[in-house]
Amino acid sequence: MDSGGIAVLGAVRAVGSAKVGGKSTTSWWIFRHFDATLCIVYRRHATSRILEALGDTPVVFLSGARQVGKSTLARHIAQTDHPARYLTLDDASVLSAARSDPQGFIDGLDGNVVLDEVQRAPGVTVAIKRSVDLDRRPGRFLLTGSADVFQLPRVAEYLVGRMEAIRLWPLSRGELIGVREVFVDAAFGEAPPPASLPSTSRPDLLEMLCRGGYPEAQARTAARRSQFFESYLQAMLLREIRELSAIEGFSQLPQLLGLVAARTGSHVNVADISRVSGMPQATVRRYLALLRTLLLVETVPAWSGNQGQRLVKSPKLYMTDTGMMAHVLGQDETRLAQEPTAVGPILETFVVTEIAKQLGWSRTRVRMHHARTHGGQEVDIVLEDERGRCVAIEVKATTSLSDRHLRGMRAFAELAGERLHRGIVLYTGHEVVPFGRKLYAMPVAAMWVWGASTVVRVDGEETLR
Repeated sequence: MDSGGIAVLGAVRAVGSAKVGGKSTTSWWIFRHFDATLCIVYRRHATSRILEALGDTPVVFLSGARQVGKSTLARHIAQTDHPARYLTLDDASVLSAARSDPQGFIDGLDGNVVLDEVQRAPGVTVAIKRSVDLDRRPGRFLLTGSADVFQLPRVAEYLVGRMEAIRLWPLSRGELIGVREVFVDAAFGEAPPPASLPSTSRPDLLEMLCRGGYPEAQARTAARRSQFFESYLQAMLLREIRELSAIEGFSQLPQLLGLVAARTGSHVNVADISRVSGMPQATVRRYLALLRTLLLVETVPAWSGNQGQRLVKSPKLYMTDTGMMAHVLGQDETRLAQEPTAVGPILETFVVTEIAKQLGWSRTRVRMHHARTHGGQEVDIVLEDERGRCVAIEVKATTSLSDRHLRGMRAFAELAGERLHRGIVLYTGHEVVPFGRKLYAMPVAAMWVWGASTVVRVDGEETLR
């Protein structure tokens, strides 16, 4: 494994297996062939959860934006741990059959089935419902889709009670370097942070932000990476959006995405975007909803706190990948190094999305919020577990901290009272620094090194430690 965390293996069919709950499960997927013998593989942490769901649920829906690795992962699962027939609705013949006679198409399938890009033929969800009602064996259908399942009315409506939905994000930092991150679990644990943690140099951090997590972007130069993102967005406009929506005026969507990128980490303000873009507010709302459905942007709701507390209730808006965000904004590592003030929003987006990814496999079940008082004091992230305990997280793009950087955190600590389990300021410095009871400053790298599990080989098999 090189310093960038990319594993290069010598066999095209090379996979790895890890023990999850005592059971050996394959969880490597092949990303890209370089020649007849070499390929790049990454461990996807969602694998174990997908297999667990297939073990007791008739339908599993794996959602994720285009090109995050859904198809590769689903196909690999179908070839190894959960044998199934793989069909993709990107195939014209399969798509035609699924659209012309959905029930006949589903009834003609035997055994376990993977249906890739199922949002292209919404009618099959009704047919799947009927089939599952007659035969509720677990693991019958693994569906994938490049849209948020809960924003697709037919899927959400017809498969409720029969389906488990799992989100696959772009690659996390841990997936890129071969570790399983447990930052969320560690933050809610009782043990204090270690006195020191590895950190990341500023040039490496800026490169990390601009590369993002899309698998296809990892092995590319900056110029080729930019071309990938440009082609990606054009493909979205030409096909995905047209299939999902009757909205016209697609030429305005790149402008809107640029406005969203420039406002990432800000409160959703439709009136402001409408004023700047010249689009009617109703159009802005439809476009924002569409970008959310396609999993290109995400919102973080406001923390409700206790009744009577004066807190801002509007959600905050984020792009779901910092590489895509940097491209839309025309940023790269060199420009970010020259414009330090531009680093803050993209770093905050990085932290929010990395934590969102970890919520998919962390043992501690939590919800992510933000908090802001009407007086302007805020913390970027509030994680709240099922017991009502909170971990507050602030993101600072600075190598040194002063008391003014902690004002929002101290204000939240006063609001939350005993519900505050821990407050963490993630910054670009290198030291772990306690700032009072329950409050710590930690390097950004804490997200993927604090308590992280590595993969080691024991008796011929790989296990997590």
